[in-house]
Amino acid sequence: MTCPLCAGTDESVIWEDSLCRVIAVADADYPGFCRVVWHEHVAEMSDLAPPLQRHLFNVVMATEIALREAMRPDKINLASFGNVVPHLHWHVIPRFADDRHFPQSVWGAPQRDGVPRSAPDPAELGEAVRRTLAELTAG
Repeated sequence: MTCPLCAGTDESVIWEDSLCRVIAVADADYPGFCRVVWHEHVAEMSDLAPPLQRHLFNVVMATEIALREAMRPDKINLASFGNVVPHLHWHVIPRFADDRHFPQSVWGAPQRDGVPRSAPDPAELGEAVRRTLAELTAG
C-alpha cells in the first residue's frame, strides 16, 4: 500500500524545508486548516531524535502562530493521530465558535451549518510560517 503522505501528490505546499512541509488542507468548512507533514516515513514523534522532535514541534508552533495572526480564530486545534495514515503529521486547525462542529472536534457530529470564511493567502501564510520559525529558533 502506498502512503499518501509519502507520495505527496496534489498537495498545496505552503512552506517546506529538508525535513518537513506545511500543506493547506482543502476543506471548505475549515479554511486555514493546515497539516505539518514529516518527509521521512515514520509513525511517531518518538521515532525522531530529540533535535528533530524540537524542529517538528517548532514548525507546528510557527504554523499555529501564523494562523492565529492571519485569522484570529477563537481556538486552534492541534492533533496528531496517524490511525488511518501511520505517517507522522500534525493537524493545525483554526476554530471558530460558529464553525460547523464547535465545540466538538472537526471529526465530530455537526452542531450547525457554520459560517463561511476565507482561507488566508497561501503565500502570505507561508511567509508568516518562515518568519515565525526564524523567531522561534533564534538564539
